[in-house]
Amino acid sequence: MAGATQLSHQVAAGIFAIPVPIPYPFKYVNCYLLLPGPGSSDGPVLVDCALDTAEARAGLEAALHEHGLGLGDLERLVVTHHHPDHYGLAGLIEAQGPTVWMLDVELERGHIFWTEPERMNQMGQALFHRHGVTDEYLADLAGEMDKTRSRVHPAQKPHTFRDGETLRLAGMRYRTVWTPGHADGHAMLLRESDGVLLAGDQILERISPNIGLWAYSYPNPLKHYLESLEKTAALGASVALPGHYRPIQDIAGRVAELRAHHVERLQFLLQLVYDQPQTCWQLSLALFPGNLNLAQRRFAWSETLAHLEYLVAEGAVKRLEQDGIAHYSR
Repeated sequence: MAGATQLSHQVAAGIFAIPVPIPYPFKYVNCYLLLPGPGSSDGPVLVDCALDTAEARAGLEAALHEHGLGLGDLERLVVTHHHPDHYGLAGLIEAQGPTVWMLDVELERGHIFWTEPERMNQMGQALFHRHGVTDEYLADLAGEMDKTRSRVHPAQKPHTFRDGETLRLAGMRYRTVWTPGHADGHAMLLRESDGVLLAGDQILERISPNIGLWAYSYPNPLKHYLESLEKTAALGASVALPGHYRPIQDIAGRVAELRAHHVERLQFLLQLVYDQPQTCWQLSLALFPGNLNLAQRRFAWSETLAHLEYLVAEGAVKRLEQDGIAHYSR
């Protein structure tokens, strides 16, 4: 329609970014529509899919409609990782015909967060308690998690790919790149013909992705993330198309900034644990001060824990058990 606002915009040859509204501080998640060229027998592919809210569904469907497509016209949905803003609509899209694809590691380690809720809740509560999270906070968190789960529909028959595998998507070849840290099975897609990198949440323009330690994640996610940053820089990609905010041209420069950010956080945390043993919850309030909402405080706690356990593994901090609660000291 003449004069109408475009809901998608081209960011690389054959790739359209669709900013889908989400009820988080990011405000939008970037889903990417890959369109085959003229004469190709391949179908269109969507990378990531937002979570299930009326606004997100309407936004995604309207953007696809600009290209004469509905959800059922997609050949595949490829998800970079299992977090709700990237995976929530997967099961509903799958029900309309497209196959859903993810890294094999994410099927084993991330997908289960949505398919085994009782076990995940029990594991999460135990970890929260062990690291000093208050009962008052946990009581409010349960309702918040129920709301999140209601917005996520996991795929029923997900397909998997392996790290380093080449996928043909919308007529082009993409190499899969496993980058654990933000999620154990986080994957990027590199179009080697022109260096376009579908980066998920591996690197973001304005903020550092949350690197959190959860009950079901690897025990040292920050170590994995720092290694994944080096892997990302070594790809030599021409541009990174991230899950939030704008494309990143200087990938090596952004990687260096993110690494420096975490080094600074580690150094600050070392100062906090110097005087006396403290729980992760106590330290998170100092590392991330301010009036954070429930979700933000949960992410602050998990990121603090990831940094503490990195320091424990490096021998810079000790973890002590006092009455079943973990404390950290120099």
